[in-house]
Amino acid sequence: MKHQELSNAIQTMLRLYDSNAFAKLARTTPLADMADVLEEHPVEQIARLLRSLDPSPRSALFSHFAAPVQDKILIALPADIVVNLFELLPSDKRADIFNRLNAERKELLLPALAKAERDDILKFASFPEGSVGSATTSEYATITSQLTVEQALLSLRQGAPDKETIYVVYVVNDDRQLLGTVSLRELVLAKPGMRVDELMKTNSVFARADWPAVEAAELIRRYDLLAIPVLDQSERMIGIMTVDDAMDIEKEQDVTRLSQFGGTASGGGADLSLRESSIKQLFKVRVLWLIILTGFGIITSTFVSQQEDLISEVIILAAFLAPIVDMGGNTGSQSATLVLRAMALGEVRLCWKDVWFVIKREIPVALAIAIVIGVLETILAYFSKDAMNFDILMVIGLSMMVCTAAGGIIGALLPFGARLMRADPATLSAPLITSIMDLLGVFIYFGFAYAFLGHLIK
Repeated sequence: MKHQELSNAIQTMLRLYDSNAFAKLARTTPLADMADVLEEHPVEQIARLLRSLDPSPRSALFSHFAAPVQDKILIALPADIVVNLFELLPSDKRADIFNRLNAERKELLLPALAKAERDDILKFASFPEGSVGSATTSEYATITSQLTVEQALLSLRQGAPDKETIYVVYVVNDDRQLLGTVSLRELVLAKPGMRVDELMKTNSVFARADWPAVEAAELIRRYDLLAIPVLDQSERMIGIMTVDDAMDIEKEQDVTRLSQFGGTASGGGADLSLRESSIKQLFKVRVLWLIILTGFGIITSTFVSQQEDLISEVIILAAFLAPIVDMGGNTGSQSATLVLRAMALGEVRLCWKDVWFVIKREIPVALAIAIVIGVLETILAYFSKDAMNFDILMVIGLSMMVCTAAGGIIGALLPFGARLMRADPATLSAPLITSIMDLLGVFIYFGFAYAFLGHLIK
């Protein structure tokens, strides 16, 4: 069903409060699409429709809403339905939601939950946000190594309804220490009498609960895993991180890097929502960078104003200042983006070998681009302006070449500088690189101007 058709259908159900039709729609329509459409409506209407669903489809649909919408829905739902949601949601999802509740709502919720759910929520909610533990679910399948394939399949069949995934089964000992893994496919195809320890793969890839979640997501992507086992400091298995959670984490990481590179991440720009964030929040995260960049701009403009003697003698210099210094910033942003992408993909790391590799790759590329752009700028300057003598053309051409080459090399090295200072390379945003190159560009431009035209100053 197309978005508009789905929107019209839900509009009709809201108007008529047709709970039976809504329940049928929830069974036959992708829940992610339904959540997208429902988010366009008031929270009170969403809550009313959710109350009409059975517990299982209600929790499944609820998990697809964006976090700010989930928080508002919980306020609008009766307490018994909220408790029911927490009982049915995957453990990693409910721990995230629990951490967003205020202290009063937490105190009301916990006593209403069964001890097993309460302990599970408190365990995973205790992990810091952004850690592997905070994205771990306890709904996974385990077997022991002494079982036969037939016994293992029977055990899985009995426990499968309560597990988030059973495609990979984890083999543990009595202390829940990970011994290996076996896929459901391998169990199904193996002879019934074969023992699990003959079939399982040892030396499994794993993550630790206190690692950054992005590291576990990278392992899932690198080894094409459906899920990765998560161990605590005692080597005991506490859960798994699934591939869908890894995709969400990498998406969030991409958003964070994009906002940082655009100069809005200071003060929480990665968490901003154009719809949900207040005017005050939008102002705070943007104004800091702009204040810093204004400082660079003042320094640059002050230096340029001090060159009025030279500019008054050669007015044409003012016409080419902007395109020359802009080219350095543009080239630097290109280079920084390429290096940031390589870092994100694990192609380069902070070591002298990789730094030297980037330098060797960037210098010839930057020089080649500089020559092409410099020659092109000189030719265009010659034909676009009258009275262009050789000295002025040399100033324009050489300045363009040096600014372009310097921008490429500096832009490629700045991310390594950030890593060296233990900062996120993406915080070296495009506006900052551009401002640095603006300042350096005017020094280069007027340096050549004084070298070739300084004799004109009286």
